[in-house]
Amino acid sequence: MEKVVLDATHAGDWTYRGEGAANLVLAYSGSSPRFVGKVLRVHKVSRSDSECENALTALTIHECLLWKEIDDLVLAPTREFAEHLYVQHVMCPLLGTDHVDSGTCVFVAKEFLEAVESNVLSQRPSWRINDAISNTQCESALLLSDVSVFPRSTLKDEFCISVEIKPKCGFLPASRFIADENYVKRCITRFKMHQALKLHQGKVSKISEYDPLDLFSGSLETVNKAMKDLIVTPQNNLRVFLNGTLIFGGSGGLADPTCCLNEELLEDALKCVIQAEDGMRTTNFLHLVAEAVCRPGLLDRLLEVQKLDKLDIEGAIHAYYNVISQPCPICRVFKENEKKLLERYTSLHSDPLSKSLKIVKDYLIAATAKDLSIMISFRPTEKRVMGSSNDIVSLKLNSQCFEYKASFIDLDMKPLKKMAYYFELDQKIVRHYSQMVKSNIYSERVASIKDTLHHEQTSAVEDVSHTRDSSGK
Repeated sequence: MEKVVLDATHAGDWTYRGEGAANLVLAYSGSSPRFVGKVLRVHKVSRSDSECENALTALTIHECLLWKEIDDLVLAPTREFAEHLYVQHVMCPLLGTDHVDSGTCVFVAKEFLEAVESNVLSQRPSWRINDAISNTQCESALLLSDVSVFPRSTLKDEFCISVEIKPKCGFLPASRFIADENYVKRCITRFKMHQALKLHQGKVSKISEYDPLDLFSGSLETVNKAMKDLIVTPQNNLRVFLNGTLIFGGSGGLADPTCCLNEELLEDALKCVIQAEDGMRTTNFLHLVAEAVCRPGLLDRLLEVQKLDKLDIEGAIHAYYNVISQPCPICRVFKENEKKLLERYTSLHSDPLSKSLKIVKDYLIAATAKDLSIMISFRPTEKRVMGSSNDIVSLKLNSQCFEYKASFIDLDMKPLKKMAYYFELDQKIVRHYSQMVKSNIYSERVASIKDTLHHEQTSAVEDVSHTRDSSGK
């Protein structure tokens, strides 16, 4: 861990970059060589958590059992240091060290965290503020490379354009443990179903047309469609940066009422990077991103990690209760209602502890992979840079070349205790989506019946009028 301690005097050098559910991200704007080109991830804590839960803790007893094969992780002195070791020992080997920066932990004083919290308050979305605050009891934070820019840039007039994509789950589950009434999960992606619930809850103002299956398709045309859908409704799934400054997309997540810039302003901002006529720069930029996304290995490897979730939460939840040695409340419900479903889960509760641990561990790793972001950064280049470790991608429309690099970010270790929450949310999403579909079908049928009745009544009136005309009365 870095011996330097960030205190209140350093707070002014760290600016708001964005945030997720678990962390606040700060970008360095000072001049210290140690921090130039870095971002700091500061742990947040829910306002609903108790004093006890806010206290510094590393892994719980059951988490130590879960990760017992990684000594460093189990012995981590703080949760923040455990997060760093999780990325280093678990996610790096799975996703590749070329695409993951595990970062370093640095000490942070309480006064630094309090000052930062105050400084960025006006930039945070109100719903994020209401939900969580910086955990001022933390003694460390994670220092990472700012992957929205290229390191050691030497030209003052050099431009770097970056896109952050949150892909979400790129496959449909096929687990035999999915209840029959939840069959829709095998046909519709979790992201699409969740959109309906978020709209109902007021968390989004419009349902996104984006489908993760398009992004993971491997087809350039279909990936282009995914990018176009994301640009129309970015929510918290798409953000664009120019030289590290956010120029498109919400700064704090899906509930942002507006984007930093609209599409017209994005088109104008791209003129320093994309060589194209007015009205075509955004289109070319999306083509550029699609070209990079379709390069072999990037999403293929991510999808493999996501597919570690072989049983779906409807199967993994039973292994979870085996791990924490508690009676399974899910089975108790099925015992009262569905004996057939109960029989399906009996085998899971008969598994040895080692198998249950693997099921839960794989599920949590997959959960990290389903919730991470990909940052792809581009800078124009006339030809391949000799000795560069970065790849080259070109726009076929104008042959413009770009050096690019791709990184996986937001690789949070998911707490074991969230398994019950994941199950409850999953059931809520499916329940709401199914009800919405039934309601829509009912509404369509009612409308169809009304149209039929209206047509029959109109025809009857016309027949009567025609009869009268024929009889001369």
